[in-house]
Amino acid sequence: MFARHRRLRLTPAIRDLVRETVLTPLDFIYPLFVVEGKNIKQEIPSLPGNYHLSVDRLPEIVEQVLTAGVRSVLLFGLPEKKDEIATSAWEKNGVVQQAIHQIKKLFPAIWVITDVCMCQYTSHGHCGIVKNGVVQNDETLEYLAKIALSHAQAGADMVAPSDMMDGRIFIIRGRLDGGGFPNLPIMAYSAKYSSGFYGPFREAAHSAPQFGDRNTYQMDPANIRQAMLEIESDLRQGADVVMVKPALAYLDVIRHARDRFDVPIAAYNVSGEFAMIKAAAERGWIDERRVALETLTAIKRAGADMIITYYALDACGWMLEIV
Repeated sequence: MFARHRRLRLTPAIRDLVRETVLTPLDFIYPLFVVEGKNIKQEIPSLPGNYHLSVDRLPEIVEQVLTAGVRSVLLFGLPEKKDEIATSAWEKNGVVQQAIHQIKKLFPAIWVITDVCMCQYTSHGHCGIVKNGVVQNDETLEYLAKIALSHAQAGADMVAPSDMMDGRIFIIRGRLDGGGFPNLPIMAYSAKYSSGFYGPFREAAHSAPQFGDRNTYQMDPANIRQAMLEIESDLRQGADVVMVKPALAYLDVIRHARDRFDVPIAAYNVSGEFAMIKAAAERGWIDERRVALETLTAIKRAGADMIITYYALDACGWMLEIV
């Protein structure tokens, strides 16, 4: 006698009952790009449906986020002034600091995560201090800690270091604890690969390196054992959540991390992954809703507890339609 697996696929009702992986709005973290100026809401060409927003225009988007059922945002700042040491990244009235104040004042329940890095704020576009054309690991750590502390002081709920410098979680944790924020969690970009999928983001964040590349600090896409070491190190140093980035091309890394570490795991469904689906859908080659939801389901199925995605708002609408 052979098994009749199709019995559990015959109707939508039975498929819903036996579904093993279910997406909800609470799985999503929505990225926001905040710029200096007033009354700015400009669609990002490479990320359709996503915008550069001035602080005064943030409330309308955050309200949409909450209405959709999403409870978390990830802030990226685009300053007007850049220099070699990313001074504007930790200024008290920096663009991200202002954004945090605005969001928490109007929407105290939303969970505000801030990207902690230097690339958007440096004139050279690298994620740390550069000397003689080389990114200096240890010298960079102090600057990252200053940025993280400034975000905490502005009211951030969680900081997310994305630079990939060795030891930055240890230094940031110490600085937060010493600065009066022992309960502020850290989401570490632990396994952040040197990927070709970041192109649209670098355009959106004005963060492309002005020379060279990031291969000396971001991970080689060929390596998975190294990713486990990075995650283990970040957890030892005080990370509360770890991240794999990108997500779709690194589902095996997410799964390995899920099997090995009993901690919350985030996955970043990055700009290139989003843009490819958008572009193919615009040409009529794929069903955007179906492929986007399939992609997000795959990321969760691989083991991610939370998904950073530009599709968060669309996905929530589509899921409501399905229900």
